[in-house]
Amino acid sequence: MPPFEKILLKNMETPGYTGSLADYERGGGYQALRKVLGKIPPAEITETVKKSGLRGRGGAGFPTGVKWGFLPKDYQGPKYLCCNADESEPGTFKDRQLIERDPHQMIEGMLLACYAIGVETAYIYIRGEFVLGAQILERALAEARMAGYVGQNILGARTSINIWVHRGAGAYICGEETALLESLEGKRGLPRVKPPFPATHGLYNKPTVVNNVETLANLPHIINRGAEWFAAIGSPPKSSGTRIFCVSGHVKRPGNFEVPMGTTLRELIFEHAGGMRSDKPLKAIIPGGASAPFFTPEHLGVKLDFESVAQAGSMLGSGGVTVMEEGTNMVWAALRLMEFFYHESCGKCTPCREGSSWLVQTMRRIVDGRGRNSDLETLVELCQNIAGRTVCAFGDAEVAPIMSTLKYWRHEYEELIQQAAMSAPAELMMPVMGKH
Repeated sequence: MPPFEKILLKNMETPGYTGSLADYERGGGYQALRKVLGKIPPAEITETVKKSGLRGRGGAGFPTGVKWGFLPKDYQGPKYLCCNADESEPGTFKDRQLIERDPHQMIEGMLLACYAIGVETAYIYIRGEFVLGAQILERALAEARMAGYVGQNILGARTSINIWVHRGAGAYICGEETALLESLEGKRGLPRVKPPFPATHGLYNKPTVVNNVETLANLPHIINRGAEWFAAIGSPPKSSGTRIFCVSGHVKRPGNFEVPMGTTLRELIFEHAGGMRSDKPLKAIIPGGASAPFFTPEHLGVKLDFESVAQAGSMLGSGGVTVMEEGTNMVWAALRLMEFFYHESCGKCTPCREGSSWLVQTMRRIVDGRGRNSDLETLVELCQNIAGRTVCAFGDAEVAPIMSTLKYWRHEYEELIQQAAMSAPAELMMPVMGKH
């Protein structure tokens, strides 16, 4: 593919770069903050972000500047910014690298966002297992406070912004923004019914914006180099900029790769990740984290942007690309993902709470060689009763692995059931009402 400039991972590839404040400043760090504080109206920053085409990098892909614009105008009370650093989607590890290797990039992005939307108190909600990341963020914030970038009257301007680190307890559901807010308030992490939306009734029932780590890390570069520069990268006008994709599974070089939006799956897997790790051909791809429907080798030409992936039947999601080779049992793969979602269901919604248990039991029976002829119909019915019927998107996410593997590898389910039928008495294969 043609040469391109990295944005978010560029500093980390500089020899000797440690992520300290001194290193970050030598590379131009905090110049964007100096450029805007007291010199450019906050509303102009929001317009710049809108024109850049930056969309959320956490999963939903909502336009960032538009999201900021939902905050009520002329609101006199406190407003909040929450950085979603929970990153609990299986196969996703980009935010962790951004936090551990270049924390000031994200912190400066948070300061710019706070200035744009008029926030004085911001929180970084970080996944509890990211102990090292939390420690690094605390040190980086201490450096920023000592340098006058965080705190009262930043850089002599009449702007005060405080940022605090809050460690979660390691619940997948807290990656959903309203569950994150509930947890941040000291309550159990359960998603809220919407409306009202966080823009008007968020943290402590006040106007709140929740942005992802990667989203915020882009802001200093957009302010320094302009909206037009960013908007011209990738697949404009709806999928601008670069994206960090986390490639794992059966590839020679697993890791994080920053590429322009619109890069094809073929380029990502075979050029950047080095191709398949063995002589076995490619069998399956998860393009956007565990909650994204599977792709097949026929999808290698799909461009990795929001529109192209959605049109092909999946979603860009968190950017977690998992690659599987021939020989992988797709029923087993779907079961492993389903067991994760079953374990992480918060239990608030009956379809998800009860349905996920039934799905796991049915899938385990098939994988263990005890499948029945009625099981596939049961799986489909259960998935249909869950999708679209839960408070948050978790229900849709948990059925994606099953529905997509049934779509492309249904024969593997059927073969397991047929093997069970050949080795079991006929009466055991009869459907039993109420037992799943």
